[in-house]
Amino acid sequence: MARLSKAGVMNKHQPEDFLSLRAASAMASREIKLGFRSAWAYSFMALFVLLSLALLLIQQQSSGGYTGTTGAVMNLLLYLLPLMALLLGSFSIAAEREEGGWQLLSTYPISTCGYVTGKFAGTLAVLLIIVAAGFGLSGLVSFLVTQTYTFSTYILFLTFSACLIVSFLSLSLLIGALSSNRWQALTLSVAVWFLLVLGWPTLIIAVLGMLPYLWIKPVLMTLVFLNPAELSRLFLVIKLGGGAVLGPEYYKWVGLMAQPEGTLIFLSVSTVWMMMLLGLSAWIMQRRRTHV
Repeated sequence: MARLSKAGVMNKHQPEDFLSLRAASAMASREIKLGFRSAWAYSFMALFVLLSLALLLIQQQSSGGYTGTTGAVMNLLLYLLPLMALLLGSFSIAAEREEGGWQLLSTYPISTCGYVTGKFAGTLAVLLIIVAAGFGLSGLVSFLVTQTYTFSTYILFLTFSACLIVSFLSLSLLIGALSSNRWQALTLSVAVWFLLVLGWPTLIIAVLGMLPYLWIKPVLMTLVFLNPAELSRLFLVIKLGGGAVLGPEYYKWVGLMAQPEGTLIFLSVSTVWMMMLLGLSAWIMQRRRTHV
């Protein structure tokens, strides 16, 4: 009887323990293992290593600061990293929903927040390892052979890459929560990537062209904060000393972001983006969980 009573107390408190960081860490560990069993991770790693070495050769033609070659490096990262994050993150949730894994996990005392947080942390670790492999190899070659990267430029590119991954990975989990299968996740991921990365300048021009002149600057600043790719791009351009290429509309904003406070604002906005998207993903998953 005492043994049963003791077991009852343990079962009573076990769900609370499971709803905490323990559930998130278990999901993160599982996601890392699954991530490196996937061909996607190794394909992206090989592609990123080749890209980073190519970027090293491009960067050799640069004399430092923001130049045309630095802009080419930034644009290549801007095209590849968001797509990597969107595909890997959205597929991690959509595949489980399609194959029934989410329905099975819903029967266990694991909180939806723990599930989403674990998914985010595990996939983030996989992506950061991929980026570290690419930048680590190019940084080692630069240090030993070419002396291409300065330390400050190297850190800026790493920060730029990490912030892109965090922002788009949190967005990818929302896409995965909204998708019922891999095809929906693929379609939505490519559409979001095209809109925020490739089609954003055209969209900005179309929107601003319909507004009165006095509204252009405030609307432009607001739209910048609504797109993590554009925010990260402008942050890197300004920190590399290329704020003049952005034009007079960004003059005050460039002055603010060039200060140390600008870095804090950028990191704060990226954190808010991440928390909002993860919270929304957890809310959608919880609503669907109650209807399982």
